[in-house]
Amino acid sequence: MTDFWTDRCVLVTGGAGFLGRAVVARLEAAGAGSVVVPRSHETDLRDKDATADLFARTRPDLVIHLAARVGGIGYNQVHPAELYLDNLLMGTYVVEAARSHDVAKTVLVGTVCSYPKEPPVPFHEESLWGGYPEETNAPYGIAKLAQLVHAQTVREQYGQNVIYLIPTNLYGPGDKFDPSVSHVIPALIKKCVDAIEAGADHIDLWGTGSASREFLYVDDAARGIVEAAEHYDDAEPVNLGTDHEMPIAELAKVIADATGFTGELRWDSSKPDGQPRRRVDNSRARTAFGFVADTPFEEGLKATVEWYRAHREEAERPAN
Repeated sequence: MTDFWTDRCVLVTGGAGFLGRAVVARLEAAGAGSVVVPRSHETDLRDKDATADLFARTRPDLVIHLAARVGGIGYNQVHPAELYLDNLLMGTYVVEAARSHDVAKTVLVGTVCSYPKEPPVPFHEESLWGGYPEETNAPYGIAKLAQLVHAQTVREQYGQNVIYLIPTNLYGPGDKFDPSVSHVIPALIKKCVDAIEAGADHIDLWGTGSASREFLYVDDAARGIVEAAEHYDDAEPVNLGTDHEMPIAELAKVIADATGFTGELRWDSSKPDGQPRRRVDNSRARTAFGFVADTPFEEGLKATVEWYRAHREEAERPAN
């Protein structure tokens, strides 16, 4: 523990969300002087004037930008324009407000969806510009990638301290289980639990199961973000990952076992798999600020399933 956070006012956009709550808890445990969590119904970060007013009122010393419009493959296919524009505007106005209000440091959290569809695995940060992202992720991924350009240009031109982090797929207690926006782990957990309750002998799953993903527990991601906010000050983007990937077919079996579902897993190959493989190289984070994810997947999954079963109404609440 250090006194870095003492007396600092930290503005956490998206601080009431899945990752945001974990980051806020980590900041409070680290002794932050105050943590400001704006709510979307009070401040629309897609509005330049509203965002500037938020910064003028709160006068933060450090900003962590987590607010985002996100969803799974199905949501991405239905809402590509909103995903692109909303994320682009929020990131743009947060960086500009931080600059105009002389915020000492801004932490932007990007997305692994910004990587090209099939870069060399594991994904090195230098591969970000190696091709177009997987099509269902592209609008969101490109909007987030534009924030990296913004961060690097304001650093070069104005000396603004902005860092850019890229966590891999997140999971954990507090995730979104509403089928319209959920990602693969909460979606599979819900399918299995619903099937058990309905006495179903099978569940239908999207794709072939051949794609693979890397999963980072939400508390590990929050720790990485807070450690980077304190210790990392360079222009280059930094992955946050676990250095391990799992095929979706294997993941489905692990989740079935964790929930107690014993029926058949039926794959619908007419549905998209998404990006073929996804695993990031975590070496830059490990070297730059000592980040290593330390939550075993089985332990994190067990906690996620238990949280879901205990908080069904909250977990399945429709997205705003």
